[in-house]
Amino acid sequence: MPNPAESAFERERAIEQTNVDAVYAQLEHAAAAAREIAAESAARYTSDRESWLREEHGTALFERDAFAFQAARRLATLDAEHEGLVFGRLDFQDHETRYVGRIGVRSDDYEPMVIDWRARAAEPFYRATASQPMSVVRRRVLQCRHDLVVGIEDDLIDAAAAWPELTVLGEGALMAALSRARGPKMRDIVTTIQAEQDEAIRAPWQGFTVIAGGPGTGKTVVGLHRAAYLLYSHRSRFENGGVLVVGPSSVFMAYIERVLPSLGEDSVTLRSLGQVASDVLGYAAGRLDSAEAAVLKGSPRMVRLLRRLVESPVRPLAPTGLRLTVKGEILSIDPDRLAGLRRQALGSRTYHQARAVVERQLIDHLWRSSPADLAVADADQFADLVQGTPAFDDLMDDWWPALTPAETLRRLSDRAVVDQVGRGQLTEREAAVLAGSYADDDFSVADIALLDELAALLGAPPKAPEPDLFLDGLADLGEVVTTADRLDSSRELEDDGSVHSTYAHILVDEAQDVTPMQWRMLRRRGPQSSWTIVGDPAQSSWPDPAETARTLADLAGSAPQRHFRLSTNYRSPAEVFDLAAQVITLAYPEADLPQAVRRTGIEPRLLVAQTADMVESVLATVDALLEEVAGTVGLIAPERWRDALAQAAGRRDPQRLALADPILVKGLEYDAVVVVDPDAIVAESSGGPRTLYVCLTRPTRILVTVDPDRPGAWRPADPDLSAT
Repeated sequence: MPNPAESAFERERAIEQTNVDAVYAQLEHAAAAAREIAAESAARYTSDRESWLREEHGTALFERDAFAFQAARRLATLDAEHEGLVFGRLDFQDHETRYVGRIGVRSDDYEPMVIDWRARAAEPFYRATASQPMSVVRRRVLQCRHDLVVGIEDDLIDAAAAWPELTVLGEGALMAALSRARGPKMRDIVTTIQAEQDEAIRAPWQGFTVIAGGPGTGKTVVGLHRAAYLLYSHRSRFENGGVLVVGPSSVFMAYIERVLPSLGEDSVTLRSLGQVASDVLGYAAGRLDSAEAAVLKGSPRMVRLLRRLVESPVRPLAPTGLRLTVKGEILSIDPDRLAGLRRQALGSRTYHQARAVVERQLIDHLWRSSPADLAVADADQFADLVQGTPAFDDLMDDWWPALTPAETLRRLSDRAVVDQVGRGQLTEREAAVLAGSYADDDFSVADIALLDELAALLGAPPKAPEPDLFLDGLADLGEVVTTADRLDSSRELEDDGSVHSTYAHILVDEAQDVTPMQWRMLRRRGPQSSWTIVGDPAQSSWPDPAETARTLADLAGSAPQRHFRLSTNYRSPAEVFDLAAQVITLAYPEADLPQAVRRTGIEPRLLVAQTADMVESVLATVDALLEEVAGTVGLIAPERWRDALAQAAGRRDPQRLALADPILVKGLEYDAVVVVDPDAIVAESSGGPRTLYVCLTRPTRILVTVDPDRPGAWRPADPDLSAT
């Protein structure tokens, strides 16, 4: 006897497949039309370079390029790999049917076949509820593999308005999506956005939008969908001005990189905190400092210390200061006066700007102090004489050489320099930590913000004189300025002339970990930007969340602000989150705890292994989990265990097993997680228990912890959660 449920599914699947097939056929028709336009535009005008370009030909070239550009953009959208182009359907009380997808598709007579998920007409798909149905009777989510419908999940929104023949299938799209195995890349949630998430996504663009919520509430993916929504709703502003997405690490950025392209957006710049200043520096960083050094380098105290570093000459002045001979007269400036002139010049100028000012001030001082009967016609002749003396040129080259941010920061490897510039700012211990942190050849992530600060303090170095490119007899020819020169998108800072990228909108994820120095770096990329700030203070690795809050308040100033709280934990099973919640509330009682909505029936496994057998025990646990779950396993270990585990874990499938640093694991998720030596994680991190809280909330199904020798001090006192 046929199964009625299976028959209903196959009947509904066939209906939906017919609609999906029609959409893809129309999509191919539109792509063919765009390719035809591109070919036509390429043939519109082609110069044989044998005649002068006439005005009408120039107009044809412009039209050709405009057609080609628009055709290329449309083709890029139509040819993109969309995972489930059509994913939703709405059935309204008046029997209207509305399909929702990743991009909008219209028929030949311009009737909508699919509505872009970001369009206002698609809002009921995300916001309709039983209490506010928005005229929606049934919401349907289509699960597609490419262009094939493979699953259907329905939500009956308004049962009272349902008609008798209306079919309702499945147990709900959200729970179906949550039960899927995790892969190495983050998926979009465009098919399962919830009402409170949708409200944050569609918030106005102006000012600052703050999205807060505990682990598993979807903060990251909501922020990314917001970026896609802003680009769709205000295309000209944000595509032309640029959107920058900033995350905590390159691991995190690799994890989220496919979300925006899957939503039809590839014009967004993604940067980890170690990459943000690559526009000015030309390089990035991925190495992490020790917790102590990272906190010190992120402190706002570094602003004053770096200013002192720039003010401090690279080479000390001679005890005699400046002494030179002009027309047989010995003229001099003592070291104290030189130091005063240096501080004065740097007070409102960048280092490289100030050199020319100081040169002029030195010459003026020497001129005013020279004998009245000096055989020099005027101040200009005197300046020519002074600037030609070896003593003056040597002083300026030694006292005010051209500097790069890197060589300036490297000066802090000298403890004597640190003591000098850190006087009154650093303790003995902090001075030793700061100097010792530069023993490595490469810079750290925390150093990038300091290097960017130095780039702003130093300014653009003096340009080398350009060679004379004019031939003899052609000096009267003017300079050729091309259209490309006029349209150069590089933006120059008014104060120092250095070139860096700026953006119309900046999205900062895991904002609770951004240090005050890194916020200064980000602010330089968005002096006129609107901002989306995503974070959770309870997950902060920065030791003073209140300081982060003050920094954000200063950044926002009087700009419009709106705050959204995501209250539901979709990632963590309730069994896992109950344990994590006990851990964080002991250390951080004010933590914002979301409600975990899923139960798996699998309690956390709190294991103990002998130190001598720790690695073997952990790997045996990992192997068992790889058999138990279909997706990924995260192995989170403190530094003391990481090298040994890395050697052994390297023989497992890298697509399914990830060995993670407790700091870099933020924002990631796995089907199962093994947390090694939680007490060591707490001890090594500046965030302490907050970092462990992050580690404990990474799994979507199974959590295992392994303590060496005995149950760890981190464990809650609840007898049901003691040693296993």
